[in-house]
Formats: sequence, C-alpha cells, structure tokens
Amino acid sequence: MSQDLTPAEALPSRKDPTLPYDMPLVVQPSDIDMIGHVNNTIYLRWVQEAATEHWDVIAHEDDHELMFWVVTRHEIDYKRGAFEGDELIVRTWLGQYEHHKCERFTSILRARDGKELAAVRTLWHPISQQTKKAIRLSPEQIARYSVAPEKA
Repeated sequence: MSQDLTPAEALPSRKDPTLPYDMPLVVQPSDIDMIGHVNNTIYLRWVQEAATEHWDVIAHEDDHELMFWVVTRHEIDYKRGAFEGDELIVRTWLGQYEHHKCERFTSILRARDGKELAAVRTLWHPISQQTKKAIRLSPEQIARYSVAPEKA
C-alpha cells in the first residue's frame, strides 16, 4: 500500500478495521524546521496521532479498558518534503501480528496530488492497563487488530 494515491482515494471508511484509516491535517508553522520543511520528528508525531485515532475508532470498549500500546520500532522512509500550509493525509492500516507485536503501516500523502511523502512501518506491543506489563493478545484480538499473513 506504500504508493502514490489519487485524492479520490483519500478517505475510505473510518470504522472498518480492515480498511486504511485517514487523518487529514494541515502543516502548521510549528512543524517547520530551520531548513524550511517539516521536521523529521513531526512525521513520527503524526504517525502516533493517526495510530491513536484509528485505535480509538476500531477498538472494542473492553480492549480500551484492558490495554494500551507502546512503540517498539519505527522504520521510516522520507521521500518528499512537506511545507507550511500543505494539506496532508496520514493514512494508516493494520499489518500482521507476530512475536506478540502488531505491525502497522502509515503513509503520509500530499492531498492535492496523492504523492507519498513518507512511508512508515511501526511495531506496537500491547500493554496491560492494570499491570503496565506486556500482554499477549487473545486469538479474537489478533483477528481484530491485525491481518492474516499472506499465503505464498
């Protein structure tokens, strides 16, 4: 899914966990670094915000009360710069569950032409709200918050 997309593809269903989730935003002056474009750390903030929004939309109420997620790894490829006033779409979708971590992908797109500015793969680990320790997901939770591996 890490590809340039047209603006018409920008806003799929927000409730269906099997579809990408889109978070539109406008680049603010505070997002700009001394070089004049969006600072690298801002991209990661947007990744976190989109993942949190998506979780808030798709998570079962019980899961909201039982767990939260922490990042254990980010992999990011910066492809194009973003500038003050640019309208962007931060698109995120679920990946696979493996070794007690859920994979999530994010693509940051320029809204006017669908060009991908950054592609991100993040690993998230579920943590118990009560104990603040890592937990294993049930088979039902794995089915809700990840996609099955593709068969070769």
